Amino acid sequence: MKQPSMGGAALWWRRLLWAVLAGGLLLFWAWTAWYQARWHTYEELIAAAAAEYEVPADLIAALIWQESRFRPDVVGGVGEIGLMQVTPLVGYEWAGRHDHHAFDPDELFDPVTNIRVGTWYLARALAQWSDRPDAVPYALAQYNAGRRNALRWAQDDQNDPEQFIASITYPTTRHYVRSILNRYR
Repeated sequence: MKQPSMGGAALWWRRLLWAVLAGGLLLFWAWTAWYQARWHTYEELIAAAAAEYEVPADLIAALIWQESRFRPDVVGGVGEIGLMQVTPLVGYEWAGRHDHHAFDPDELFDPVTNIRVGTWYLARALAQWSDRPDAVPYALAQYNAGRRNALRWAQDDQNDPEQFIASITYPTTRHYVRSILNRYR
């Protein structure tokens, strides 16, 4: 039995669909390679900071991805600098605690310094929330929106990270926390 031939329009649409799928797969592969290359560029620096401040390297990498997409020259809307979008104020605080008296905020453009300072700040936030069953969402909210806001959102959460995330009143911070957690876990 002979199969009916496919009409010209149907064949054209089928070929177009295959071309789009192939193009999508190619773009996904290119994006994955680009992401891996960026992450691997800073892998040793992240591992060193992770060991120094006892923070999971994957958490640091997920935060860097969210903050800067691994671009060390990014400057944020309120003056945050570099890979981990560290503010000069945090840089000065880190410098004071590490006897680095000649600190200049431009040092935050240096990936080594930026990752150390940002990881120190994240480690401090994790320590401040260590009484919670899962300190990570709290620390991320604090990293993004400040301690005062994180404390306010945690008031009635009954130590439930999901309830805490739901209570975050800044949609951008709620998205920030969820995005990093999705990449980290």
